[in-house]
Amino acid sequence: MEEQKNNSREMEGFEDVRIDENTSQDKKQDTADTKQSGESKQKRTRMRKDRKKKQQDGVAQEKYDELNDKYLRLFSEFDNFRKRTLKEKIELSKTASEEVITALLPVVDDFERALQAMDGQQAPEATSEGINLIYNKLLKTLQQKGLTEMKALHETFDTDFHEALTNIPAPEPALKGKVVDVIQKGYLLNGKVIRFARVVVGN
Repeated sequence: MEEQKNNSREMEGFEDVRIDENTSQDKKQDTADTKQSGESKQKRTRMRKDRKKKQQDGVAQEKYDELNDKYLRLFSEFDNFRKRTLKEKIELSKTASEEVITALLPVVDDFERALQAMDGQQAPEATSEGINLIYNKLLKTLQQKGLTEMKALHETFDTDFHEALTNIPAPEPALKGKVVDVIQKGYLLNGKVIRFARVVVGN
């Protein structure tokens, strides 16, 4: 009887040990499951953050591209405006005196007619020299402003530079389609026609 009691106590002790071991294993498993669950949750959180960051980066890149495109367009427009304004200023400075010079061309014509008339008459030498001096001074001043006389005599007739007043039979075959006489001189101001040459063209 006493042996059976002792055996029974030993068995109870073994059962308590087994129960403690099972409880310990369960706790470890729970801890592992909890740890694994926490890691999975952290991983999902990181993935969400990564996706959100990529989306934000994509939006930021699109915004950057849009602003950069606007900047390039504005810069290009401003550069074109600056070049156009500079070109207009240069052209204006070249032709600013066009109206005044054009108004003085009849005066130049009158001087030339006066000099031709004096060549055919016995005009006093002092008078002729004085008029010639004034004419040359006026002409030199206008040339300094960019005025140039248009070459027309014996040149091929060109409507960009010449105004035909009449056509006559050409004195020689080589003058067909060319200017055979200049009625009024033409002038250029810095390469721009300000008065067409009035000419007679040979046929």
